Amino acid sequence: MNPYLADVERWLERLYVAADGATLRAEDRRKAVQVAALLLEIERALARVARSEPVLLVDAAAGKAYVGLLAARLLLQPSGRRAAVVTIEREACRVAASRAAAARLGVPVAIDCREAEVGSLAAWPDRPTIVVALHACGPAADQVIDAAVATGARHLLLVPCCTGRAVEPARRAASAAEARGIPPHAAVRGRFVQALVDADRTWRLESAGYETEVVELVPPTLTPHNLLWRARLVGEPNRMARALRQLSRLRSA
Repeated sequence: MNPYLADVERWLERLYVAADGATLRAEDRRKAVQVAALLLEIERALARVARSEPVLLVDAAAGKAYVGLLAARLLLQPSGRRAAVVTIEREACRVAASRAAAARLGVPVAIDCREAEVGSLAAWPDRPTIVVALHACGPAADQVIDAAVATGARHLLLVPCCTGRAVEPARRAASAAEARGIPPHAAVRGRFVQALVDADRTWRLESAGYETEVVELVPPTLTPHNLLWRARLVGEPNRMARALRQLSRLRSA
């Protein structure tokens, strides 16, 4: 049992659901499981950061900022660390909901809910300690990778969502599938394309200096979009060079 799950459900209801006069739905409870799982990953990353160092957490493609706000309440405030949270979301209604929830949260952690495209570097602070993105949809996942690399984020916890033709690696993968005669059936070609997209994202992070693991955040029975990219900036030159060769090989093939 995840130790954060009950608190996540309680705070989701208090901050978001009860404010609309409703209670948690099955969909909300599934989301709570994913948020609680990601809080454990943030806790793991925080353990690698010296307690004397300030923590800057970025919740990218944040939606209503469930992850960023609950990390502030359940992780950063109890730790007593100097900390701040920045959330980045493009939809004004979701940013408004995030700001209202942050006001109700009432924590001493500074929370800045920014309305912007996640790919706009102007919205990103320099050198975040941890970047999280839960269900970054379509090209947003790749924009989060690019922005995390560009700003020198020390840790990235990325859970992509759906993949479509708007995703550049998916377009390359679709062309590769056609060239290799992969059957057009969605259940067959879709897996081929997704595997190449996942490989591209992994090698991009590795070539940028991130030691990267890809693991299941939650069981696939909860959501098919359940893979977590757990990346830590190490900047080892030989590792980066090998990854760049693999990335070039993947794309040229």
